[in-house]
Amino acid sequence: MTRLVDGAPPLSAVQLDRIAWRRRQSIRSILVAAASTAVLGVLLVVAVTGAPGWDRVRASFLDPSIAADALPDILRGLWLNVRLLFFCALGSLALGLVIALLRTLRGPVFFPVRALATSYTYTFRGLPLIIVIYVLTLGVPGLRLQGMPSVLVLGGAALVLTYSGYLAEVFRAGIESVHPSQVAAARSLGLTYRQAMRHVVLPQAVRRVAPPLLNDTVALQKDVGLVSLAGPIDAVRAAQISTAEHFNYTPYIVAGVLFVLLAIPLIAVTDWVTLRAARRQAGR
Repeated sequence: MTRLVDGAPPLSAVQLDRIAWRRRQSIRSILVAAASTAVLGVLLVVAVTGAPGWDRVRASFLDPSIAADALPDILRGLWLNVRLLFFCALGSLALGLVIALLRTLRGPVFFPVRALATSYTYTFRGLPLIIVIYVLTLGVPGLRLQGMPSVLVLGGAALVLTYSGYLAEVFRAGIESVHPSQVAAARSLGLTYRQAMRHVVLPQAVRRVAPPLLNDTVALQKDVGLVSLAGPIDAVRAAQISTAEHFNYTPYIVAGVLFVLLAIPLIAVTDWVTLRAARRQAGR
């Protein structure tokens, strides 16, 4: 027995049986995955709630009344984190791209520039972020210079300096993944080195490294909470203040849940871009 599918050649009985078998296997896999997930979830709930100290932990970390009381202040602080994430992400991407371009300059005359760019990436990739934040937010204001920016701006600058070092290496990897013959072909057509980088190399490089760039953005989304160490009242600092008022750690859980919810869209976009890049590379 055969059957036509959207004007395609008729399917044989063997092909129809294979399609039906694959459909049954897919349904079976979904049911097994759902059942195993449910069993694991039940076991975890029973193990946690059956622990001897569960009642004390629930009262100290999962108090609904304290969570409701702290939520408005934490949400106001989270809005500061969101704004800081936006500007720090743009600044890190821009500075990282500049550093990557400086590291890829050719010719002995540009050796000092390449050396400075290399030293920059080595330094800020090696320094812990918390030390950079402390130096910029606590040390730099001690210079008492005219027009000194606020602590929030200095904390954001620490994030930009640190993450641009990582992003610069990501951009450089993308630039160097483009075959030199493409630059040579662009130059043979009359394009200058700058035009070849702008119109030929960079579009391909950015497309290739989009997944790791987004992944670093997700990491930055978490680290913006470290600016609370310098004093600005973001979500983490608001949770800390509420914890000190109630002698209860539930506000920290609330802040953590909000950060996770904020990260979910970024993670979903990262996974989608990664899957799309993999399919493009496979030629599908």
